[in-house]
Amino acid sequence: MRRYNVAIVGATGAVGEEMMRVLEEVNFPVNRLIPLASSRSAGETVQFHGDDITVLELTENVFEEQDVEIALFSAGGSISARFAPYAVEAGAVVIDNTSYFRMDPEVPLVVPEVNPEDIAGWKNRGIIANPNCSTIQMVQALKPLDDAYGIKRVDVATYQATSGAGKSAMEEMVMQMKDFFAFKLDESPHEKFPHQIALNVIPQIDKFMDNGYTKEEMKMVNETKKIMHKNIEVSATCVRVPVLRGHSEAVTVHFEKDVDTNAAREVLRRGKNIVIMDDPQNSEYPMPITVVDKNETYVGRIRKDIYKDNILHMWVVADNLRVGAATNAVRIAQKWIETESI
Repeated sequence: MRRYNVAIVGATGAVGEEMMRVLEEVNFPVNRLIPLASSRSAGETVQFHGDDITVLELTENVFEEQDVEIALFSAGGSISARFAPYAVEAGAVVIDNTSYFRMDPEVPLVVPEVNPEDIAGWKNRGIIANPNCSTIQMVQALKPLDDAYGIKRVDVATYQATSGAGKSAMEEMVMQMKDFFAFKLDESPHEKFPHQIALNVIPQIDKFMDNGYTKEEMKMVNETKKIMHKNIEVSATCVRVPVLRGHSEAVTVHFEKDVDTNAAREVLRRGKNIVIMDDPQNSEYPMPITVVDKNETYVGRIRKDIYKDNILHMWVVADNLRVGAATNAVRIAQKWIETESI
């Protein structure tokens, strides 16, 4: 099997670290791993398959110098905007985890379980975009239901972990909890969020738009339509909660036809990389604490609407650093290899 030189841009960040773990676990055909980061982190070491590998500085020339063939980006939109073109120019395919390229009509936005055929569009600009973490787990659950019943509208409320805002956001929550137990919470600073996150929920993720929705909420609206190639009505309310890892979503789906709960549960059970955890009488349902380090999307609390037979409610949970970022990016790379080898 051919092996590839794989660069990880943002290798010392939360998602970059997770990308390396996933590459190891799936035995990805890596010839050389090239961890890249800013000058502040260059010189540090990361572990990959038991070896210490030195982090190199991200520069305009490093992709050509290191003969990079696959570049996984997860270091912020401005970094992707500046450096992804240099990776493409050097001959690499870029799989970008930021929002910068997602809505570019020439860049495929891919969840392999939903629209793997779109990967072929990478040749337009040499880039494949990784969707928003909250979008990924939702469309994974929506796809089999749409195929079976036809979706007209989706209403979703998300409960998103602090890790979605990066390592420093997780550290901020932990520090606030320490300050709480030391009776110093009033003095505890908040820089990553507009308010204290410990012992609190914040109904704002990213900036508010003129329509009253946040950028995070509009990402879910627009990305869902692009991924599913369907003009589905989507409305989202995105909330930050004091959880370290694992995004949860309460999803309400309106179908074109009536739906049977047991049949829908079986449709979801057959969905790729979906795990049904749905025994509420015994308090069995997905929770963030049960999905950490898992590469599947968990679905529970599946029930039909009280008033209308064409509406279904469900609870969808996944590890945002894995399913919502690193795992999806690696799966895209795996599918890209399959596509290119045909």
